[in-house]
Amino acid sequence: MSTRFNYDRLAELYAGYDMTPGASEIQGMLTGLIATGSEPKSDELMAVLSDLAYDGQSIPTELKNLLQQQAEEIEHSLGDHDLGFRLLLPEDGEPLPERLNALAGWVNAFLAGYGVNQQSMATLSADLKEAIEDMVELAKIEFTEEGGEEEERAYFEIVEYLRVSAMMCYTELGRKEQPANQPPKILH
Repeated sequence: MSTRFNYDRLAELYAGYDMTPGASEIQGMLTGLIATGSEPKSDELMAVLSDLAYDGQSIPTELKNLLQQQAEEIEHSLGDHDLGFRLLLPEDGEPLPERLNALAGWVNAFLAGYGVNQQSMATLSADLKEAIEDMVELAKIEFTEEGGEEEERAYFEIVEYLRVSAMMCYTELGRKEQPANQPPKILH
């Protein structure tokens, strides 16, 4: 993610708009939606975000622009061949309980976004099905407030697993590639 979309800055911006979810949750929701096929600039995406993240109210133009920019950047980073996608979480120096709460919010929001577009797991690859099932289990975990070296290592492993799982979901369900035998559509 670009530095313009860092956790603290987005948390501040979203709070200024009285958004119900936090910055990690918004990114998780957008990621789940985009990884399953939602278009970043679509009116449908904004309608879903209005319902899920803005209490069904009309999203102000400035906030809509910010969300669309973030959605576009998420889509770009999910498809990045250099594996550039990163979860939007508090900085590593923040207390572990704060980071764990943001991580739990990200997972729950990703699953909410995922569920909007993908109601059946029957057609998923075995790897993606396992990743989604793992996310469901992670969403149920109640994190302790102890922050030793082992917990820090586990946190980083979970973050990396979720990062790769989101990219795998996008590759399997969200990527819009033009078939090799079909030329791109040209609008006149």
